Amino acid sequence: MYFIISKDHFLKGLGKVQGIVEKRNTIPILSNVLIEAKDNEVIFTATDLEVGMQTSYESDVKQNGKITVSAKKIYEIVKELPDKDISFKAKDNSWIEIKCNKSIFNIVGLSSDEFPFFPAIQNISYFDVNSEIIKEMLDKTSFSISNDETKYNLNGIFVKTINYKNENKLRFVSTDGHRLSLIQKNTEVSDISELKKGIIIPKKGITELRKIVDESFNSIKIGFIDNNLVVIQGKTTVLMRLVDGEFPDYDRVIPKENNIDIEINVNEFFHALKRISILASEKSKGVKFLFKENILEISSSNPDYGDAKEDLTINYNGPELSIGFNAKYLIDIMSSFTDKNIKISIKDNLSPGLLTPVDSSDYIAVVMPMRI
Repeated sequence: MYFIISKDHFLKGLGKVQGIVEKRNTIPILSNVLIEAKDNEVIFTATDLEVGMQTSYESDVKQNGKITVSAKKIYEIVKELPDKDISFKAKDNSWIEIKCNKSIFNIVGLSSDEFPFFPAIQNISYFDVNSEIIKEMLDKTSFSISNDETKYNLNGIFVKTINYKNENKLRFVSTDGHRLSLIQKNTEVSDISELKKGIIIPKKGITELRKIVDESFNSIKIGFIDNNLVVIQGKTTVLMRLVDGEFPDYDRVIPKENNIDIEINVNEFFHALKRISILASEKSKGVKFLFKENILEISSSNPDYGDAKEDLTINYNGPELSIGFNAKYLIDIMSSFTDKNIKISIKDNLSPGLLTPVDSSDYIAVVMPMRI
């Protein structure tokens, strides 16, 4: 196996697969990247058995072949090489010689025979999805994914197509039991059977999907094979095993009787929360909200450091109401809003708060209250 490739192409290929490579090293081969040279291109493949990626770049292939090598180590080497063409040669004993300008590296590889099989993605149906829409939907739901690995069915985003007010929509939902976020957008993918039933995309797959939509200017291709989601963008393919579990009945969590509405400026609310939360309890991050006529008083107290209070002007003319929320949860939600103003809907001080854009019902966030 022998090829010559530009540093830029080599570094991009290796860089793409770094997030996939198994860091815990329980199976040594999973910390390696499979490098295959054929048909004047080099193909980079990595997997942790849950999420796999394959991407290819042009190169001058002198001799076909494939081998695996430590993904982290070869990335570090290539990153430090000068900006010139790189010669990569694999020898019969699985040693690899890398030359660039006056630098020569000899490193140990592993036979490609031990590397997990990456399926040929053929004869499956794909549909195109707008990259900007997927990016927005991920940004507005990924923050409320559960980090509790025992709740495996909450360790991802639930994706489903629905018919809402006679319109076909793609819906993303995530929850960690303390908060929930839901966004839905008009779509043309209503006839996909997997999406009609609903799927759960795993957290690591979401991270890689977010990188892909960042690189795409128009659309990405999505399809299904067995219990895997396939995402294609250009010459990059990501294969992710879907979470095998039932997502909870999230509709029961969404408040239907919250009749106290408060309208507030997103930017002012966001920065006030960040300031006041500095003196919130380190453990609970609890902040108290006192709603009065056209005034919101936000306060926090920490016996070790002191207390803080700030008044904000809001649009509200209901009864005086006091309620506590986790400031971090609200800051995460505010970070995802692109609207100028939001609406906070509350029933009482013991019920979940509902946050929505003022002029749309396609994005909602639910936060459970706290006793403060």
